[in-house]
Amino acid sequence: MRDAAPQTIYLSDYKPFGFEVTSVSLTFDLDPTATRVKSRIAFVPKPDAGGRMFLHGEKLKLISAQIDGAPVTPDLSDEGLTCAVPDAPFIWEAEVEIDPQNNLALEGLYMSNGMYCTQCEAEGFRKITYYPDRPDVMSIFTVTINGPHPVLLSNGNPVSAADGHAEWHDPWPKPAYLFALVAGELVAHPGSFTTKSGRTVDLNLYVRPGDEGKCAFGMQALKDSMKWDEDVYGREYDLDIFNIVAVDDFNMGAMENKGLNIFNSAAVLASPETSTDTNFERIEAIIAHEYFHNWTGNRITCRDWFQLCLKEGLTVFRDSQFTSDMRSAAVKRISDVIELRGRQFPEDQGPLSHPVRPESFQEINNFYTATVYDKGAEVIGMLRRLVGADAYANALDLYFDRHDGQACTIEDWLKVFEDATGRDLTQFKRWYSQAGTPRVTVKDAWYAGNYILSFTQNLKPSATTPDPQPQVIPIVTGLLSPSGKESVPSQVLELTEATQSFTFEGLPERPVPSVLRGFSAPVVLESELSEDHAAFLLAHDTDPFNRWEAGRGLARASLLAMIRGGTDPDPKYLDGIRAVLGDAGLDPAYRALMLSLPSQSDLATALHDAGETPDPAAIWAASEAMREAQAQHLADLLPGLYADHQITESFAPDASQSGRRSLANATLSLLGRLESPERAQAQFDAADNMTQQLAGLAVLLRQKAGKSALQSFETQWKEDRLVMDKWFGLQVMQAEPDAVASTAATLTGHADFNWKNPNRFRAVLGALATHHAGFHHASGAGYRLLADWLIKLDPLNPQTTARMCSAFQTWKRYDADRQALISTELDRILALPDLSRDTTEMLTRIRGS
Repeated sequence: MRDAAPQTIYLSDYKPFGFEVTSVSLTFDLDPTATRVKSRIAFVPKPDAGGRMFLHGEKLKLISAQIDGAPVTPDLSDEGLTCAVPDAPFIWEAEVEIDPQNNLALEGLYMSNGMYCTQCEAEGFRKITYYPDRPDVMSIFTVTINGPHPVLLSNGNPVSAADGHAEWHDPWPKPAYLFALVAGELVAHPGSFTTKSGRTVDLNLYVRPGDEGKCAFGMQALKDSMKWDEDVYGREYDLDIFNIVAVDDFNMGAMENKGLNIFNSAAVLASPETSTDTNFERIEAIIAHEYFHNWTGNRITCRDWFQLCLKEGLTVFRDSQFTSDMRSAAVKRISDVIELRGRQFPEDQGPLSHPVRPESFQEINNFYTATVYDKGAEVIGMLRRLVGADAYANALDLYFDRHDGQACTIEDWLKVFEDATGRDLTQFKRWYSQAGTPRVTVKDAWYAGNYILSFTQNLKPSATTPDPQPQVIPIVTGLLSPSGKESVPSQVLELTEATQSFTFEGLPERPVPSVLRGFSAPVVLESELSEDHAAFLLAHDTDPFNRWEAGRGLARASLLAMIRGGTDPDPKYLDGIRAVLGDAGLDPAYRALMLSLPSQSDLATALHDAGETPDPAAIWAASEAMREAQAQHLADLLPGLYADHQITESFAPDASQSGRRSLANATLSLLGRLESPERAQAQFDAADNMTQQLAGLAVLLRQKAGKSALQSFETQWKEDRLVMDKWFGLQVMQAEPDAVASTAATLTGHADFNWKNPNRFRAVLGALATHHAGFHHASGAGYRLLADWLIKLDPLNPQTTARMCSAFQTWKRYDADRQALISTELDRILALPDLSRDTTEMLTRIRGS
């Protein structure tokens, strides 16, 4: 039978819980199929409690329940229990039985390769015991764990330990979603950190036996994060111990449970031989993100799940700051914008569009979205840009002082800034309530030494925002002289009206504008300025983002012209890229980014926005033709660049070396279009690190010369699950469009394809969904294959299934034949009688668009 029909929950209906929870004691007697959980919870009724109490609980076997020692018989439902309670403080005790081994949804308490672990955000704790499972209920937890395992971990500080027994106490009040428990045969990689006040904090990274050699980078990243948070935000760690555990089976990247972070193995384990430079940077950022949550998420949490962006947007912004400080700020900013445009902009423009703070939801797991995380972070960045770095720092200090230990709202957050700066943020708050990506048009004029920039916010109604109002948009702008010198340095133009002009007076000659520097607001900027203007910025702009953006814009315009009319690539773009690539004074990582092209999905969006129907095959062909043109135009430079950026010293995953490897591999990719496979094969054979080995293999696969290397790679790495995820995904991504679905289908029959593991499932089916031309092949084979596997996965893991459904969110922009193929698959899934609430909501929204 299908799950109960999803019910819509509204922000406007929020009501506080009727009881305070002053303490929680939990005892776990671990057993794979029959774990017993005893709870002892102190409740204090509030004046309007009403004499009855509801506690969440799902898939629990109630053994007993007591109030103040007397047995009670509560009313049970699929969602929890209701019980009559005293109108004075009382002690609730209950014992339940749960089945971790068969909990394949990976939510609550479950098992991964013989190890017990938990995932409680957003609503997993209710699958562990009966409790008010909501973020505004915060309490102090004491946890006792009994089981025949050498490692028994929970939140907070250790109280006692013996064979088969451990007790933990967390002195800081927390909501249930931050509860964590881990038990199993694990090995600790230890470390320590001395805080700015002189306290020593014990650090441990727990892994499965055999993974000890992949811990050092993660441990250093943790120490760097702790120091950075002290130096930049003044936040000191507040427990005696900080533990991280690597788990193979995990739906997300990691979880910030208080003092016991649980990580997807792919987000913490790293070594030069098994991890790429991209992996290292991602791991560094995720470790920082989860650590930073200790203050922005744990010490100050969300009043309700509508406020999810309060903790996630702020913490994403903080981890982006951290990476910018640890690596290249320019490259980080460009990478963030590529990610935003690739994931969040399509979300904003499609059936899954919602505000940064949604007004309603049916299944909260479906709102862990790019809009909440990435656009939420952009909103924080705009706020800092508007008030200035010093005022931002003062406001954050006030935020921590005022709201420590509280569950807060966006209103609380903005009130802090109003009080700290004196600004009225009423209009700025629209960034949290209006869905969609704002579009801003810019025009310029010049007369008598005055230069005028005029901006218009295009306030087009949509289903999610029927009456859009002007937003506060900080437009960082600089002006260049015709010779390329900076004539007016960067300044923030604060756009608040639907139409607004800014005048620069007393200029000796007409300047060239550099608008939206650093991508100062998450908007689509539409300009009537010429391609010559973009070429000038590509050659001269002092802002690294806008210089990259100019090249990107020329590439996009040329690709769109090629798609529409079969024209040749624009020589202005090719000449500009050649000049940038030959500039040895530029960061190699930046030059490598300059060589990248707009994604094929981005091009499809541009065509759709222009009122055209995108043809995935034509987009693929134009992108391939542009790559060939790049290779031909740069042919004389590429061998020297490849040679100059080889690294002979010992491997280091730092910004300097990773940038050099990035440029070398970008040039190798282009050289692979000009020459036989010997160079790529030599790199593959000689590589002593995964970055070089995987790059060589990718080129060989595209050259149709990688069969032997592919087999060699599998033989070498078949025992390493994380490297094998790369092996699976690379084959799908490097396949020609007409072979993508068949390649993915073949790989699902491989003996090592464990579809119940989220990482392996995403490695194959996620790669299928992101190969634009392959997934949208006219045969519909990609649609059918993904739908087949979503149908298979949904009964076991609704979270991963629902998130993978977003592959279909842009279906309405394609031709009628593709729409018919996709709608058939959507209807096939929706017709299932036992479809989960998670997937039902996602596909209903997508199908009804």
